[in-house]
Amino acid sequence: MELLLTLSILGTLAAIGVPTYTNYMDKVQRSQAIAGIREIESKLVKYQVEFGAPPDNLSQAGMDGKQDPWNRPYQYLRISGVPKSQVRVKWRKDRFMVPINSDFDLYSMGKDGRSVAPLTAKDSRDDIVRANDGGYVGLASEF
Repeated sequence: MELLLTLSILGTLAAIGVPTYTNYMDKVQRSQAIAGIREIESKLVKYQVEFGAPPDNLSQAGMDGKQDPWNRPYQYLRISGVPKSQVRVKWRKDRFMVPINSDFDLYSMGKDGRSVAPLTAKDSRDDIVRANDGGYVGLASEF
């Protein structure tokens, strides 16, 4: 009887503890992704100041091997100085289908590893995005 009571208490504690720990780890990973985006953004802005335009890719700014907390490369799209017809399909867009950046898009595809251009799409809800030309970095679902 005592063993049964002990097992039920442990089961209850595990049922409470595992989701709490999982939520905590998700928050930590999101925070790490935000910090990674800010780091890459600072290098890209430095490159832009030095050369007058954003780089064509992350390797030009020395950030080609940088990965997000889910071990996937950060996504980058140069917008400034590129014909709109070339970037229109890939441009990240808000719920009104308005592009969220005018210089470059930089984001992590989040925990699920899937993403599409509109932030309101299901596959983009967990993305960590840079928006408003660097004025915001956070979850796409909050934008």
